[in-house]
Amino acid sequence: MKKKKKTPRSTAGFDSLNDFLKEEGKLEEFEAVAIKEVLAWQIAEAMRKSNLSRKRLAERMKTSRSQVSRLLDPKDGNVTLTTLQRAATIVGRKLRLELV
Repeated sequence: MKKKKKTPRSTAGFDSLNDFLKEEGKLEEFEAVAIKEVLAWQIAEAMRKSNLSRKRLAERMKTSRSQVSRLLDPKDGNVTLTTLQRAATIVGRKLRLELV
């Protein structure tokens, strides 16, 4: 059985990447992953500046190191706002959410 070749989609009708992602039904998913990546990076940077290990962060958050690993994994979107807020507080930051 021969595999059918995929025809690349033309982006000629799109003004931006957002338009393309919206058309593909992937915009919300892409934005959620991007937000989680930025939050994980910001927490990791604050930890580095504070010389705070994952183990120590877990102890201060009263949670497990595996939970901290999930928090810092940019691809794992299954993190609660409470967990993000606790981690932010411990690294000396605040979590701010807003609808725009």
